[in-house]
Amino acid sequence: MHGLVFNFVQNLKLRWKMLVVVLPLVVLPIFVVGGVIGYISYQQAYRGITQASKADLDHMARFTLDLLDAHHKQFQVYKEDKRQAVRNELRTLTDLAYSLVESHHHQYLSGEVSLSRARSEASRALKQVSIGQSGYIFAMTSKGELTAHPAREGDNIYNEQDQDGRYFIRTMCQAALRAAPGQTLFIIYPWRNEMLGDQASRQKLAAYRYFPEWDWIIAATGYLEETYEDLAFERRSFAELKQKIQSKKVGHTGYIYCMDSAGTLHIHPEDEGRNIVERTDFTGNLFIREMIRSKNGWIRYPWRGADDPLPRMKIVRYLYFKPWDWIVAVGSYEDEFFEEAKLIKTRILGSLFVITFFVGAVAILMVFVAAQVLTNPIHHMIEVIRRVKQGRLDAKMEVDSQDELGELAATFNRMTEIMKRNQEMEASLSQQGKMASLGVLSSGVAHEINNPLGVILGYAAYLEGKLDPDDPKFKYVHEIKRESKRCKKIVQDLLNYARTPKPALEETDLNQLLDQIVDFAANHTDMHQVRVHKDFAAQLPPVRLDGDQIRQVAINLILNAGAAMPDGGELVVGTALAADGFVELRFADTGCGIPPEYQEKIFEPFFTTRPRGTGLGLAITRQIIELHHGEIRIDSVPGRGTCVLVRLPVGEDTAQEDEAP
Repeated sequence: MHGLVFNFVQNLKLRWKMLVVVLPLVVLPIFVVGGVIGYISYQQAYRGITQASKADLDHMARFTLDLLDAHHKQFQVYKEDKRQAVRNELRTLTDLAYSLVESHHHQYLSGEVSLSRARSEASRALKQVSIGQSGYIFAMTSKGELTAHPAREGDNIYNEQDQDGRYFIRTMCQAALRAAPGQTLFIIYPWRNEMLGDQASRQKLAAYRYFPEWDWIIAATGYLEETYEDLAFERRSFAELKQKIQSKKVGHTGYIYCMDSAGTLHIHPEDEGRNIVERTDFTGNLFIREMIRSKNGWIRYPWRGADDPLPRMKIVRYLYFKPWDWIVAVGSYEDEFFEEAKLIKTRILGSLFVITFFVGAVAILMVFVAAQVLTNPIHHMIEVIRRVKQGRLDAKMEVDSQDELGELAATFNRMTEIMKRNQEMEASLSQQGKMASLGVLSSGVAHEINNPLGVILGYAAYLEGKLDPDDPKFKYVHEIKRESKRCKKIVQDLLNYARTPKPALEETDLNQLLDQIVDFAANHTDMHQVRVHKDFAAQLPPVRLDGDQIRQVAINLILNAGAAMPDGGELVVGTALAADGFVELRFADTGCGIPPEYQEKIFEPFFTTRPRGTGLGLAITRQIIELHHGEIRIDSVPGRGTCVLVRLPVGEDTAQEDEAP
C-alpha cells in the first residue's frame, strides 16, 4: 500500500506534488478542531431540544384535555338548564290544556253545551296545538282509549309498548290515577315514529295530568332532541371545539387526535370516524392497543407516512379523558424536533467547510504561484511537442533563457525544421509515385477495356444501321452506342489525366444537357430511393464547353449525392446565371454530409471514404472544371446534406483562349 501511494505521488506533476505535501498540513488541523467543537455543540443542543420538545408535547396534551373538560362541563350546565326550561314549558302547556278542558266542562255544567259537544270542542282545541317540530297534545282515558290525538283518535293504546318493550301507557295511566289533584307527572320513553320516517328510536318526554271529571289523562309530548337536546347546537359547539384542537400545530406535520377506548377516532385531520384499534407501526407492533391499555403515558414507534420514502420515529404523549372515555394524543416526528439541532450542526459544518475552503484556496494559490515560476517553461515545451506530434511542424519553442532549457529548445527547433523538409520531400515523392502508378494503371485499363468497347460500339453501330429511327428499339441502341463512346472517352481521360487533356469546346444548351443527364442518372441503382428535382433557370445563354466532360462531371456529382443518401432523400439539380457572367450549376442533397476533416482532402487523387472507391472521381471533376476555367465549391454540414456549386464562364475571351493552340 505504501508503495502504491509513493508511486502515485511520484507520478504527479511538480505543482501537484507541492499541493499533496502542503495542503494536508493546512487543512487537517482545521478539520480536527472544528469537528470536536461541532460535536460538543450538537450534543448539547440535542439534549436541550429533546427536553423542551417533550415538555411541549405534554403541555399540548394537557391543554387539549383542559379544552375537552371545559367543553364538557359547560355543555352539561347548558343541557341541565335547557332540560329544566323544557320541563317547565311542557308543564305549562299541560296546565293550559287542562284549563281548556276544565273550561269546556264548566260550559257543560252551566248547561250551555252538551257533554258530548264539550268533549268534542275540547278535543278539537287540543289537536290544534303543536310542540316543536313533531310534538303535540293528546288525551286518553284511564283505560288507554285516545279521546284527542292528531292521528289515532279512538284507538286504545293501553297495551302500547315503547322500543324497550315497556308498557309505558299503562305506567302513565296507573300513575295518573294515583297522583294528587293538580299534580303534573313526567315520563321519558324511547319511540320510533314510522309516519315521520324515523329509522331509529328517539327519546321522548311527556308531561301529563289527570282530569277525573271526564276520566281524561291530558299529556303534552315532544322529542328530547327537539327540546333540551339541541343537536344542532351541540354539533356547532363540538365543531368549534374540534377546530380549536386541530388548529394547534405540532411541529411541521404533527397533530392532535382523540379516540375512544374502542379505538374509534373522534377528532383527527384525515381518518375521523375510522376505527384504528388494529393499526400497527412499521415493525408490526399494535401501538394503538398499547395506548388504550395504559391510557396515560409516552410511546415511540416507527411510522411511514404517505409521502415518506422511509419510516421515521414518532413520539406521542397521550392522556385519558374519563367523562367521555377518550384518549387524547399529541404526536410528532422526532426529526422535526431536532431540526434546530440539525441547523446548528449544519451551520457548524458549513462554517468549517467555508474556512477550510478559504484557507485551502489561499494555500493552493500560493503553491501554484511558487510552482509557476518553475513549471511554466516546461509546460510551454510540452505544448509545443504535442502540436508537433499532431503534425504541426511549424510550431516553435520560445525560451529566452541561456540555461539547459534554452539549449533543449534550440535543438528541438532545429529538429522540427529538418522533419518539415523531409515531410515535404516525402509528399512530393508520394505524389509523383501516384502519378506514375496512374499512368501504368491507365495504360493497362485502356488496353483491357478498349477492345471489348470497340466490339460493343461495332455491334451497336451495326444495329443502329439496321433499325428504323422510328423503331422504339432504336433509342436503346443509340443510348448503348453513345454511352459506349463515353466509356471509351472516360478510359482515354484516365489515360491522359497526367497529361492534362484539353476539352473540345462547343456551344451547348446547358439545361438540355443536364436534363438528359438527370434522366439517365435517375435509373442508376444508387438513385432508386432518391427524389430528384430540376430547378433550371429560364433563358440560360449557351455555354462553350465539352459536353462529354461536363456530362462526366454531372454524373459524378449526382451519383456521389445518391451514395450519400442510402436510405432515400432529395437531390436538387439547378442552374442559374450569376451577375459576374458565370453560369452556375448547383447539386444540393439531403444526405449524410462530409466531415470537416475530410473537406480539404476530397479533391486529392486516390482519396476516398468508400470501401470500393478509387478516389479519382472528384479529382477528375475538379481538373475538368479548371480546364474550362471554372470553379467548384463544396458546402457541407454533417447530418444535414451537401451542396456542390460549379461555376463556368460564358465570355468570348475565354472561348478564344480555349481555342488557341
